[in-house]
Amino acid sequence: MAIKSTIFKAAVQITDLDRHYYQDHTLTLARHPSENDERMMLRLLAFALHASDSLSFSKGISTEDEPDLWQKSLSSEIEVWIDLGQPIEKRLRKACGRAKAVFIYTYNYRSALAWWDQVQNKLSRFENLTVIVIPDEAVQAMGHMAQRSMQLQYTIQDGELLLSDGEVSATIIPERLT
Repeated sequence: MAIKSTIFKAAVQITDLDRHYYQDHTLTLARHPSENDERMMLRLLAFALHASDSLSFSKGISTEDEPDLWQKSLSSEIEVWIDLGQPIEKRLRKACGRAKAVFIYTYNYRSALAWWDQVQNKLSRFENLTVIVIPDEAVQAMGHMAQRSMQLQYTIQDGELLLSDGEVSATIIPERLT
């Protein structure tokens, strides 16, 4: 019998001073059995950084031709494609061809830089690709905040993010590689 996903509920308050976006979201996340708390919380971080009424989580890790998150237009064109980790070059080329903007949030700092060194020359022609590394300390701090029911506040200003769950807070400074 297959192991089922674990369901998490998150009440998310986003104050994005950079984009003038101020909204509360009630989200339900399914954490795939092969996904850890850190990666799931990174999905929430990506949601907060790109939040809009049309941004949504896709079917998840087990779906090859969908990103972790995406934003589609009313005519179902992919406006924003967001993936986590270190996708293979072929997947990134496909994403850049299908979406107006592609964002990759990678983590595990050392391996992320090694991965980027291998693929950056092949992907440099894609002007719609942005690759961002999240520092290891921030990923760990987010992982510690993971609970089945969460209330999170994201405050974004000058490219930095303050995440708080009411008891613990973490400052997250994403490093843009492209």
